[in-house]
Order: sequence, then C-alpha cells, then structure tokens
Amino acid sequence: MPARVPFSPPRESARPVSVRPVSRARPASRSGAARRPGAPSGPLLALLVALLPALPGLPAATAHADPFTPNFFDPNARPDKPDLGAVQSLRFLTDRDFPPFHYEAEDGTLKGFDVDLARALCDSLKLTCTIQARRYDTLADALDKGEGDAILGSLRIDAKSREKFDFSAPYAKTPARFARRRENLLGEATPETLRGKFVGVVAKSAHEAYLDAFFPGATRKAYDSPKALTEALKAGEVDAIFMDGVALSFWLRGPEAEGCCAFSGGPYMESRFFGEGLGIALKKGDPALREALDHALASLFAKGVAADLYLKYFPLGYY
Repeated sequence: MPARVPFSPPRESARPVSVRPVSRARPASRSGAARRPGAPSGPLLALLVALLPALPGLPAATAHADPFTPNFFDPNARPDKPDLGAVQSLRFLTDRDFPPFHYEAEDGTLKGFDVDLARALCDSLKLTCTIQARRYDTLADALDKGEGDAILGSLRIDAKSREKFDFSAPYAKTPARFARRRENLLGEATPETLRGKFVGVVAKSAHEAYLDAFFPGATRKAYDSPKALTEALKAGEVDAIFMDGVALSFWLRGPEAEGCCAFSGGPYMESRFFGEGLGIALKKGDPALREALDHALASLFAKGVAADLYLKYFPLGYY
C-alpha cells in the first residue's frame, strides 16, 4: 500500500545513508509491547492514508499562517556529547505503512518524518546510518536479536512499552485537539464554553475518557470511527469534536473538510491519557547510545532542524 505523497526530496546527509527494505509483507494485526499513539491502525490509519495524497493541491486559505513548533528540550542546556567509542554506524529499524511518519513511496523508497529524522541524527552524530524497513510486528524481535540498534517507528512511550525497551527522550507528542465549524462563535474550547454543547468523540477512546474527566458539562456524542466523527462535525451534528490532533490536522487541511472547520483550544497532552510522546526504542542496558541520541535530538531542536522537519510533514501543525 504505497502512500503516494509528493513531498519534496529529503535533505541529503553529510554521511552515507542507505535505506534497506527487508520485507514487503504487512502484518495482519499490530499487537505488541509498544503501540503507536491512539492505536492508529484501522480507521484512523485509513483516514490518514486517504487524506495524504490531496495535501499539495489545497488552497492556501486552509493552512495555518504560523503553526507552533514545539521544543521538548531545555534550550539553555549544553550537555557534553557522549563518547560512542569505536561505534561508526547506527542501524535504525522502522516499518513502511504509517504515513506521514514513515511510509513507502510510489518508487518503493522509504520516506517520512521518522526517516528524515534518522538521517539528521546520524549526521549530527557523524555516523554512517542504515534504515531497515520491516514488518511492524517483527521490530521488537529484530532489536532483541541484534539485527538493528534502535527502532525509530513512532513508538509510544508509556509504562507498558518501558517494560520492553529503553527510550530516548520524546521527539514528538500526539496531542488531542478540539475542532469546530468556522461559523461557530463558541471561541476557544474550554470547560466553560463547551458547557451544554454537543461534543463528538470516538467511542471508548482515551479522548472520550478525557472529555468525561475534564469537560463534565459538555454533552458527549460517541461515534464509531474518526471518519464518522469528522463527518458529523462537517454536517453540523455537533458543536465540536475531540480527537487525535495529527489525524485532525490532515482532515482540516484536506479536501473532505472543504475548509469548514478549524482547531479550537488545546493542545492537550496529559500523559495519563495520551502517553509520554514518541521515542526511539533501544535494548535495555545501553545508556551510552541513549545519551548520544538524546544529545543529537537536543541539538536538532536547538538548531531548528526538528522544526523544519515538523513543518515539512505537518504544514498545518497539530500542537
């Protein structure tokens, strides 16, 4: 299932980077120790895949004029670069069917935010880099067997995934966001402005639990899928919706929304509901590599490289 996304070619690294596909088979399911945020296989992944191809042709009016770019590191910190000793190369493991983080383009090459981030990390660490694409459900075993050094596959950091892996510091988060129709004058979504309003959520999701906990005055309407949820907002069945900010950003900018709607309030990133963020997974007991990756990530954020990659793949922004 190639994701036909005509993004601009990735920036070349100063050191050689090879992208080596290992298997073209796709897993029947995505069970495993480290699930991606919001378990985006199924309806949510389908929504992202459906929206991605249409992005370049959209009118400029649908894009945010100045999206916020986050920094997850202390800008005043100046940590020393860890000594990697004789390490000359770094082998990243990922998969190919989670656009726009990592996906197989029409010509069979790997592209995406995580792929470009891997190149930038290796460039910062002055290491030769390989990026191996495998089935998602084989990544943990491949790391355990020493077939790769790190998994850069949009893995969610939480208590369960920490039982299996060590993680770098988060390089991204997946916040929840509200959206409303543009003509709706309720303003920023707050517990006060949404009191007595109809708010749509996906049934039995973390977003529904969060809405119940912190927006008790809102009248909740549950839907079976993200697609049904966004269609309800477009049709005016609800005053607002609350869902994954990444998927919502693509829908808002995509042709199906027809410019109807906009973000309202947030972002909401409470780790108890939405995880600690996305991190690079490592085998337990390799503090030198973890510290080196954290050092490189902090450098990329400080230099604006991470912000450039974020805006390249998420031009509307989702924070």
